[in-house]
Amino acid sequence: MPELQDIGSNGLVIYGYVAALAVLGVFGLHRLALLRRFRWDTKEAPVRIPDDELPSVTVQLPLYNERTVAGRLIRAAGKLDYPADRLEIQVLDDSDDETVEIVDREVAALVEAGIHAVAVRRDDRSGFKAGALDYGLKSARGEFVAVFDADFTPHPDFLRSLVGHFRDSKVAMVQARWGHQNREDSVLTRAESALLDGHFVIEHKVRHDRGLFFNFNGTAGIWRRAAIADAGGWEHDTLTEDLDLSYRAQLAGWKFVYAPLIVAPAEVPPDIAAFKSQQHRWAKGSVQVARKLGWRLLTSRQPLRVKLEAVMHLTGNSGYPLVLALAVFLPLSLSRQDRFGGFLHLAMFTLCTLSVVFFYERSQRALGRTGWERLRDVPAALTLGIGMCVSQTRAVLEGLFQSTGDFVRTPKRGDAPAALYRARLSGLPGAELLLAAWFAWGLVRAARMELWGAMPFLLLFFWGFLWVGGLSVRHWAKSR
Repeated sequence: MPELQDIGSNGLVIYGYVAALAVLGVFGLHRLALLRRFRWDTKEAPVRIPDDELPSVTVQLPLYNERTVAGRLIRAAGKLDYPADRLEIQVLDDSDDETVEIVDREVAALVEAGIHAVAVRRDDRSGFKAGALDYGLKSARGEFVAVFDADFTPHPDFLRSLVGHFRDSKVAMVQARWGHQNREDSVLTRAESALLDGHFVIEHKVRHDRGLFFNFNGTAGIWRRAAIADAGGWEHDTLTEDLDLSYRAQLAGWKFVYAPLIVAPAEVPPDIAAFKSQQHRWAKGSVQVARKLGWRLLTSRQPLRVKLEAVMHLTGNSGYPLVLALAVFLPLSLSRQDRFGGFLHLAMFTLCTLSVVFFYERSQRALGRTGWERLRDVPAALTLGIGMCVSQTRAVLEGLFQSTGDFVRTPKRGDAPAALYRARLSGLPGAELLLAAWFAWGLVRAARMELWGAMPFLLLFFWGFLWVGGLSVRHWAKSR
């Protein structure tokens, strides 16, 4: 293919490839910096206070058409070990399907058991989840507000384990770590769990320990109601209302606490369509928050180290377009890598790749995962992240150039039969397969040129795109 070789010799391709690799190298150095500062203490005891000092808490359960998990969530909330006279459960139900009947039945059962529980409904879904949380807050009784998404099943001691942190009047929010109930269901759920563990085990822990900004994750946390009001309340001009409020509260001077040893079990998306939907919303929303609050953050009186880490946090998803650019350029650049030095190229690519491997391997080791489990799950997480760069690039571009958009809920399966579960696949099904074919050509080309050092990286990209693309096509075919 001489025409492709001509394209590959184009300086624009070479310099674009190097630029993408260099910026990804910065993200790699950032991961290594987080690892250097990471400490995992498994002996930290929960902060508990006597019963007569426990504050009033409202537990908010935002729901929208969650028939497969709504009952389980409400029953778990009803089992929270907390004084009945200081506990309120609000089921914020925006549903328009049979979830309504499930909610009414479960709430009635809680009331009969002596628990103050109520179903809160609106005339419309304006503001989506943020709108529901804000609407419920207007009638909430609690001084503090705990939030659980539909797929969570908090342990009975969740509230008692966390409210003690609020003895510090400057603390606005306490976040628990997510657990993964269905981690072992498939290779996909294990890879998803490992990706989330990197965020909850290392990123949150280091940011909290170093006095840096981190975020409420939308669920499995408790807010001081006064802090929500002081930060401007729940706003719905982004798709990540949790990240938005978190940054506004911390910019207003409030403190956040992370409690990594308090785990709230939840469900990771069971199929690729649900995972893409979830990740698309998170990526698009984070870019929207960066647009909304970036200048305010940079011009604030926060220390430089806080600002720099916040910028890395809010712009983290920009790595996906860079990975996609790298994927396009890599096979074309094989014959021209001598222009910027083979050793430099190998060093930069190794930094980008091994920093990710070390990052997720360390998080799994901190959680006590065995050597075999780490060897199995970390490469899967790495290839899944690469394969997701197509759909995530679209999310980043939408976040940069489009309006807020609709809040598309992530479907949850729970314990329900598969027939009751539906996840919609957005975008072009199997678009990643085109890139898999592109890298198959790159592998052939590298073999002919005897560029054996490039083969592992080409194989990594090939497998990532083949896996995600194949899962997407399979899901699309089954849902027709």
